[in-house]
Amino acid sequence: MSAPSHRRPRARRLTVLAAASVAAAGALSALPLTVSAHAAPDLAHAALPARDGWAASGKGTTGGSAAGASRVFTVSTRAELVRALSAGSGTAPRVIRVRGSLDANTDDDGRSLRCEDYAKGTGYSLASYLKAYDPKVWGRSEVPSGAQESARAAAQKKQAARIVFKVPSNTTIVGVPGTGAGLTGGSLQVKGADNAIIRNLSFTDVRDCFPQWDPTDGSDGNWNSAYDALSLRGATHVWADHNTFTDGPRYDGANPRYFGREYQVHDGALDITNASDLVTVSYNRFADHDKTMLIGGSDEDTGLRVTLHHNVFQGTVQRAPLARVGEIHLYNNLFETAERHGYAFSYSISSRARAQVVAEYNHWTLPEGGKVSRLLTGDGTGALAGTGNLVNGLSADPVAAYNAENPGKRIHPTVNWRPTLSAGLETSAAGLPGSLGRAAGAGVLTAAGGLAGPAVRTP
Repeated sequence: MSAPSHRRPRARRLTVLAAASVAAAGALSALPLTVSAHAAPDLAHAALPARDGWAASGKGTTGGSAAGASRVFTVSTRAELVRALSAGSGTAPRVIRVRGSLDANTDDDGRSLRCEDYAKGTGYSLASYLKAYDPKVWGRSEVPSGAQESARAAAQKKQAARIVFKVPSNTTIVGVPGTGAGLTGGSLQVKGADNAIIRNLSFTDVRDCFPQWDPTDGSDGNWNSAYDALSLRGATHVWADHNTFTDGPRYDGANPRYFGREYQVHDGALDITNASDLVTVSYNRFADHDKTMLIGGSDEDTGLRVTLHHNVFQGTVQRAPLARVGEIHLYNNLFETAERHGYAFSYSISSRARAQVVAEYNHWTLPEGGKVSRLLTGDGTGALAGTGNLVNGLSADPVAAYNAENPGKRIHPTVNWRPTLSAGLETSAAGLPGSLGRAAGAGVLTAAGGLAGPAVRTP
């Protein structure tokens, strides 16, 4: 099956920008981009199409599409990315074209940094930390405090200064097609910003060197890490499109266990919290990850109007997404639940804290013995209205299946709102396993925004 038809006419709905050659600012390199006055906008200057999910609401989402030649940067190192994000006015439109894979764990000269480099001068060592907070010594009633916890926090702060990149308003960050564009070990953070576009990037192994032990988290305690690959905090009008998120090549199976719990070094893939609002997440591939997507950082969060469409969730454990409070629309997504690289499926969608989720025309693939009732979970207050959903190609009602086995935490099957921004919605999910294999994730877009090449699958 070919890519969904609504992606083809996108360029006709966008403002065509006549372009001159692209100039760099400062020490940044630049690649020429020219667009005929009669041509479709190039990928870097594209804006979100009309009615394409919640991010199209109101003024829509244009990112840096209005950027002039002097505000288009091509970066191939961490240092260049930092300069491009901070160049000039914080609100003037900018486009950042990422060429190749950027390693976030490098110093200003491009030298690779290891966890030991961040720990230098802080007094932190894992052996000392484990000795200080062993539950047999520290107990299980209080979170760690004192010298080693302060040292851990200091080391984590040093790593954050290297690998967290703040994205300002009116910005497009896009991978240059054909270059394997992406960010290894780095976190893009759209915090308190408006109008951002993140496209065609691979996010790999965003790893926290210094997880914190919390003996009060759950019945057995947990190791908690920082850094989402893409983090939206108080962000509005954001479009995340055609990206790939994965823990590879360092999968969770390599994590040791301390105090009987996995030493978890990966946090979220794409988290939408702190009153973020008007977000569209489309044609992304989420693969081989545990806590995939959190919508709402607490049960008291606000905003959180989010659309997810035509995404692939492949070998994810949970939170695809976990939704709190907001109005969430999921359509034409593919959930492949077979275990991959040791990532054993737990559930796909969680609706809790009065979340109002509409899930329609999605497709789940379950291995032999898989149960439809496990596709969802909730806390008894969330709602999910579903229609046209398929499991292994057959019509299914995941809400009814879940409720039959969980009468004490039922998911309400009706919601108090109706989606109206659903461009490209396909009223059959039958073809999604074929079409999204070619259309979703990084590396399948051309410079003009169309699809190129054979099917791209995460190994």
